[in-house]
Amino acid sequence: MAISNARPITPDLIASHGLKPDEYQRILDLIGREPSFTELGIFSAMWNEHCSYKSSKKWLKTLPTKGPRVIQGPGENAGVVDIDDGDCVVFKMESHNHPSFIEPYQGAATGVGGILRDVFTMGARPIAAMNALRFGAPDHPKTRHLVSGVVAGVGGYGNSFGVPTVGGEVEFDARYNGNILVNAFAAGLAKTDAIFLSEAKGVGLPVVYLGAKTGRDGVGGATMASAEFDESIEEKRPTVQVGDPFTEKCLLEACLELMKTGAVIAIQDMGAAGLTCSAVEMGAKGGLGIELSLDQVPVREERMTAYEMMLSESQERMLMVLEPSKEEVAKAIFVKWGLDFAIVGKTTDDLRFRVLHQGEEVANLPIKELGDEAPEYDRPWTPAKVPAPLAADDIPQADIADALLKLVGSPNNASRRWVYEQYDTLIQGNSLQLPGGDAGVVRVEGHATKALAFSSDVTPRYVEADAFEGGKQAVAECWRNMTATGALPLAATDNLNFGNPEKPEIMSQLVHAIKGIGEACLALDFPIVSGNVSLYNETHGQAILPTPTIAGVGLIDDWSKMARIRFAAEGQTILLVGAPVELGTHLAQSVYMRDIHGRTDGPPPHVDLALERKSGDFVRELIRDRLVTSVHDCSSGGLALAIAEMAIASDIGATIDAVEGRDPIPVFFGEDQARYVVTVKTDDVEEIQNIAEIRGVYAPVIGKTGGATVTLGAARAVPIERLQKAYESWFPDFMSGELPATE
Repeated sequence: MAISNARPITPDLIASHGLKPDEYQRILDLIGREPSFTELGIFSAMWNEHCSYKSSKKWLKTLPTKGPRVIQGPGENAGVVDIDDGDCVVFKMESHNHPSFIEPYQGAATGVGGILRDVFTMGARPIAAMNALRFGAPDHPKTRHLVSGVVAGVGGYGNSFGVPTVGGEVEFDARYNGNILVNAFAAGLAKTDAIFLSEAKGVGLPVVYLGAKTGRDGVGGATMASAEFDESIEEKRPTVQVGDPFTEKCLLEACLELMKTGAVIAIQDMGAAGLTCSAVEMGAKGGLGIELSLDQVPVREERMTAYEMMLSESQERMLMVLEPSKEEVAKAIFVKWGLDFAIVGKTTDDLRFRVLHQGEEVANLPIKELGDEAPEYDRPWTPAKVPAPLAADDIPQADIADALLKLVGSPNNASRRWVYEQYDTLIQGNSLQLPGGDAGVVRVEGHATKALAFSSDVTPRYVEADAFEGGKQAVAECWRNMTATGALPLAATDNLNFGNPEKPEIMSQLVHAIKGIGEACLALDFPIVSGNVSLYNETHGQAILPTPTIAGVGLIDDWSKMARIRFAAEGQTILLVGAPVELGTHLAQSVYMRDIHGRTDGPPPHVDLALERKSGDFVRELIRDRLVTSVHDCSSGGLALAIAEMAIASDIGATIDAVEGRDPIPVFFGEDQARYVVTVKTDDVEEIQNIAEIRGVYAPVIGKTGGATVTLGAARAVPIERLQKAYESWFPDFMSGELPATE
């Protein structure tokens, strides 16, 4: 049958599909003829950066992805990690950056919907969500609108679907003015003997379409997400999907019910590039061909073309390879839940991807080359540039109490309560730690003591200064945040957000960040089991700050021993575990330098991975043995911010000793890594310090809890009431428009 091609393929049309001339030539060589319009769309969808990872695949292969608990690593809808007792946790993080900038509510909402589908496609019931959000400068005219829309979208979808949002990040920087980041994370629970994969198996089996109907929303979305922005951004609004969380909740229940029947041979979420990507990936992974008949696809709009149906990113849809004898059972389940169930094709043995529409063959392509053999590039990258360290006497001064108040109430350090109170953090009834601490914690249902901890972290200013150290630090901080609750970090997922990889300096950021991430994951036994790469985050040639977000999952055996950041009582002793207080010297790239003095020069703090591991293991041991009463990791803002946050959370003050003969600025505001602030009962100090000496960990006494103020060394005391007001008021004041434009 001849391929139908009603539209001429021109250079402009090829370029509008995000395909370079050499890639188009590769298509011609591959199929031996000019592609049809539908085939061009299919290649565009499968070979774009968002779906094929063509610029990053070479480097992603270097990451550690295996471990004794890893059941499924990268390559599936989500990663799977064993948590004992026949249970496993299924999790992943993905970006929805470009859609959220164009249409913040639906962009963020469908980002949440997509990541939830990735998890329950594997057979897991979602139990927790997080989101890492990055916006432009607070005084940029679009920022408030984008924050409002994105937060409402995240909450609107997650709350309606019924999954608790337990953590995340919100940061502001002018470098995100033209390109915000919305990274969505979800985790679910499954049985280790009931994991479902996307690899098609068996010839002549029915390919089934499940869920909602197909519309024109999101057509070309994956291609749009693989391009820089320019003044035509508003024209891209139709490429943003529209979500329906109530339909997705029905889809979840129908899928989990269906999975118990033995009907599912393979299943794949229809996410980026919709029907095209799901069908091609299932066939390519299984070494099978797929034939689709688009006349059978449930649609909600009239006269949809084959091109539109293949590239639609309508939400709440799945594709499945079905056990033929279970067809009626499967159909009955989906009809009961009010969802579409349609046989739209079959598996074949010829490794071809065939698409039929209205009696014509509109596509006939080699499936492996479309899927797991898409182009792979070794893009040029520049050598790493590491900034020179600051001079030993380069310590800009400021009043410590004033600096503390300013940092606590600054855009990037103030409370995120305004954000997380719009999310349902308690639904399902298992949340043990809510946003605002070091990590979210959720009970594992069906177990008396077991819980999971979740954290998401990256410090983009560190990555820009030194991508290798910044990559290491993102992993270390995520690991540290879970450790601070008492959790043993198990595995991570990454969301690598960068600019245009065709620029060697941007590719260098990506390469060195991945190298740093890999080294840290290896040293901390913290494998990467899933993830996402988002490139071309640029507008008018201005790239975002390099932002390789790391999200992790940790296991708590007994949540009754779990640690929190708030001081437990007055009169307790404060210790600084890890790097000695005398070495609290690293001011370069600190928020003190950036927000108090407007400086962003110098290298980020060095991450000593052996010390990270030693300090973290020691803290976890203290928590397990109930020897500490509160724990907080010491990171952005240094010791000063860590103490202030603990005091604000508990309404109990603290007095921190001065370090004799040392400039107090680096002592209190230096951002040296591998450190934890812990409080202990005074009677336990000697025992703890003896254990610390045996373990080779430095844990000096640095002060006491108590009173109604925070006092840092010789600086004047700051009332907790003033700290709380500064901390809690910035976000609501910003969102209500009450802040001056320069704030």
